[in-house]
Amino acid sequence: MNLAEKEALVREASEAYENERPEALLEWAVAKFPRITLACSFGAEDVVLVDMLQKVAPQVPIFYLDTDLHFRETYETRDRLQERYGIEFIRVSPALSLEEQAKEYGDALWSRDPNLCCRLRKVDPLSGVLRNYDAWITGIRREQAPTRANAKKVEYDVKFGLIKFNPLANWTSGDVWDYIKTNHVIYNPLHDQNYPSIGCEKCTRPVKPGEDPRAGRWSGFEKTECGLHQ
Repeated sequence: MNLAEKEALVREASEAYENERPEALLEWAVAKFPRITLACSFGAEDVVLVDMLQKVAPQVPIFYLDTDLHFRETYETRDRLQERYGIEFIRVSPALSLEEQAKEYGDALWSRDPNLCCRLRKVDPLSGVLRNYDAWITGIRREQAPTRANAKKVEYDVKFGLIKFNPLANWTSGDVWDYIKTNHVIYNPLHDQNYPSIGCEKCTRPVKPGEDPRAGRWSGFEKTECGLHQ
């Protein structure tokens, strides 16, 4: 399939599935692209997609980017999900350990240059793992941030060169939590402690009343995305 054909498919599918249930898009995506994967950060949206995939396409591999800097609660959520569904998430690691990164770039790089830290520990590893697939699934929603407001249900990901599916793009936060509660989905307990968006422990703080849901990410920097969805 050449680029023009991919772009045409993306336009048609995005329009066709805009008002369909996420499960319907997942079923179509898996049938159309057998080499597809889900990127999971163990946030609320992603655990919803994990649950959906176990019901409609349990064979789809699911990976996570292990920066070695996640909250303890995030790793515990990973373990509980693996036990619940009897699956093994694929661990994708950075090329450098934290010690090697500190030796090359200095201690606590995230506190000085979070963009570089995210590139080394997230974006580069993601680029590496996505080379094994023709399409990927993410949990981004339009409501999450201005940078995601125009996200389509199906897109051509120019940055990584493959088809990108965002089944929850038109969902609200209420839709996500309704699904979690109705289906008794395991979720990160930090969400109950004013962490609507959860990243690395070094770069995430609780959100104060009235703040933007992503205000707790990279607080103090003019940064709202780690680079995976830009």
